[in-house]
Amino acid sequence: MSSRRSRQHSGSTRISDDQIIDLVSKLRQLVPEIRSRRSDKVSASKVLQETCNYIRSLHREVSDLSERLSQLLTTIDADSAEAGIIRSLLNQ
Repeated sequence: MSSRRSRQHSGSTRISDDQIIDLVSKLRQLVPEIRSRRSDKVSASKVLQETCNYIRSLHREVSDLSERLSQLLTTIDADSAEAGIIRSLLNQ
């Protein structure tokens, strides 16, 4: 039943098993928590879980940095070059 379910797809594009293996392999190389492990034996589900955790941590970091930039902006002259740089960073 599970193999049958994995072969069903919604939409017109189907990702092949080889493409999934390739994408999981790329994620293994990108996520520091997995990349730093000595063993190459990490399940695909663990790779996906760690990837989600990593994305969440990056999102928190971006939010924290944006807040710090906003606070910094309130402490400097609004017409200064530094304020312009900070505003452009916040608008990205």
